[in-house]
Amino acid sequence: MEAGREAIAQLEERLRRYPADRYPVQHATARFHLGAALAHAGDLAGAEEALAAAARLFDPRRLGAEHGKAMNALGAVLRQAGRHGEGAVVLERAAAALEAAGLGAEHGAARFNLGLVRREAGDLTAAAEAFERARALFEEARAPGQIAAAARELGAARLAAGDLEAAREALEHAAGLAGRAGDQAGVGAAANVLGLVHLAADRVPEAVEAFRAALAAHPRGVRPAEHAMAKANLALAHERAGDAVHARAAARQALGVPAAPEPVRDQAQDVLDRLGGAPGDVLALLDAEERERWPALVREEIVRWVDADPGERREELGAWIDGQLGRDAVAPDLAEAFVASLLELPPDGMETVMRSTVEALSERDAAAQRSFRSQVAMATARFHVPQLLRVRDAFNAIAVELGEEPAWS
Repeated sequence: MEAGREAIAQLEERLRRYPADRYPVQHATARFHLGAALAHAGDLAGAEEALAAAARLFDPRRLGAEHGKAMNALGAVLRQAGRHGEGAVVLERAAAALEAAGLGAEHGAARFNLGLVRREAGDLTAAAEAFERARALFEEARAPGQIAAAARELGAARLAAGDLEAAREALEHAAGLAGRAGDQAGVGAAANVLGLVHLAADRVPEAVEAFRAALAAHPRGVRPAEHAMAKANLALAHERAGDAVHARAAARQALGVPAAPEPVRDQAQDVLDRLGGAPGDVLALLDAEERERWPALVREEIVRWVDADPGERREELGAWIDGQLGRDAVAPDLAEAFVASLLELPPDGMETVMRSTVEALSERDAAAQRSFRSQVAMATARFHVPQLLRVRDAFNAIAVELGEEPAWS
C-alpha cells in the first residue's frame, strides 16, 4: 500500500514537471502509468480520468500503439466499474488501433478484455468470438500463458451458452497449456470450470477428477478462496454420485475456509442441509478409502478443525477419539495419521488442536483415556525422536495447564 501511494505521488509530480501543452508525449505517458496505478489502488474514477487523458494526448495517427494501449487500459477500468456498454466501445477501438499498429499480443489483450465485457453484459456469442480471436492472436505471438487464459475464458463462455463439447475442448487445452507454463493458478481455474462442464454433461466421475485437480492446483494456504470454491463444487459432484460421506466432508471443508466467498458458503451449506450428518464423518470417510489416502484426508480435516468454532472442534475430536478407539484393527494407523497431521500444523494450530483433544478426552472414562493416550504414544514412536518429544511434551504441558496429570508418555 505504501509503495503504491509513493508511486502515485511520483507520477503526479512528473505530471507537474511535464505539462501537457509543452510535453504532450511525456505527460501522456505519465498519465497512462498513473491510470494503471490508480486502478490497482481501486480508484476507478481517478484511473478513468487519467487514462482517458492519456488516450487523447496519444495522437492515434502518429502514436497508434500508445493510443491503443491507453484505450485498452481504459476499457478494462470501465469494465471494472460495471459500465459494459461504454467499455465495449472503447475496447473495440483499442483492438482496431493495436491491430493497425501490428501489435499482435496487445491486440489479443484488447480482444480478451472485450470478451470479458461481452460475457458480463450477457452476450455470450460475441464473448466467445472475442475469446476465440484473442486465443488465435496469442498463439501467433507464442504466448502460452495468455493462450491458456483465453482458452479458459472461451470454455467458460461456451459452458454458459450450453455448448458443452466445445467448452470441454477449450478447457482441456487451457489446463494443459497452463500446466506446461507452470501456471498453477491457471491450471486450477481451468480444471474447476472443466468440472462444471462434466457435471452439466452428467459425467460425474470426470467431474470429481477435475475438481480434485483444481484443489491440487489451489492449495488452501495459497489460494484459499479458490480452494473453497473447488471444495464446494466437489461436494456437489459427490452428492450427484450418491456419495453422501464424501459430499459432507467436502462441504464442511469448504465452509471451514475463512476466506470462502459467500456464494461458495451458501452452496456448501445447501449440500449439508440436504444430506445432514454429524461430527465424526471423517472416520466413515476413511473406512471407504484406501489406507494410503488416509494421511492426506486426515490432514484436510485437522486443518479445518484449527479454524472451527471451539465447540465444534471439541465435538469433532471427541468423535475422532471414539472412532479410533472403536477400530482396534486400524487404530495404530489412524493414530499415526492423526499425529502426522498435528506435526504438519504451525505451532499455534498444533496447540489449538491438542488442547481440544485433551479437553474432549477428559470427557471419556479413565479406561478410554488410557487407551487413547497409549495409542497416540505408540504412533508417536514411529516418528523421529525430536518429533516424538515435541508431541509428548506439548500434550503434557497442555494437560498440566488444564489441571490434569501429565500422563502422555
